Amino acid sequence: MKKIDQPQPGEYAPYASMYIDLLPDDGLVLQHQAANLTATKALLRDLPEEKLMRRYAANKWTIKEILLPLSDDERIHAYRALRFARNDQTELPGFEQDDYARHSGANARSLADLLREFTTVRRATLSLFAGLEPRAFTRCGVANGTRMSVRAIAYHIAGHELHHCHLIKTRYLNQPANLLPLL
Repeated sequence: MKKIDQPQPGEYAPYASMYIDLLPDDGLVLQHQAANLTATKALLRDLPEEKLMRRYAANKWTIKEILLPLSDDERIHAYRALRFARNDQTELPGFEQDDYARHSGANARSLADLLREFTTVRRATLSLFAGLEPRAFTRCGVANGTRMSVRAIAYHIAGHELHHCHLIKTRYLNQPANLLPLL
């Protein structure tokens, strides 16, 4: 897979640094996305239904409600990456993640179905990024009022997954706060 340099501040919204900073500055973001997919599936696939439906606090999402909006977020960001890579300068709107989770129906679906969808979305994302020419990764566009580059989106997707897997491990499964095994 190709190397994609880590984005610089100014290529993404300030909040996204919490995701981007979780990744090593090695240019291997697509490899990390592929490895994270395998690790995320391994983390979740054998969890019993009661753990998948647990909320660690009032008004917090279940693990199923994390997984489906994670797919939704990736779809939206991959769409943005496609638009920006093709130099589309049309400003794109934001979205409200809590509305997506609330109306996802995730809790009524099987884990196998959610993981199948997550895998399909990730494979499509990897295919999109693999097919882009190198200069496309530094192209930028505006979404939700913020300028972002295609490479920042690639790093956002990988780091966003790491962030949520960290939360699942520490707040839902009471496991140690270790991010690196997901890489």
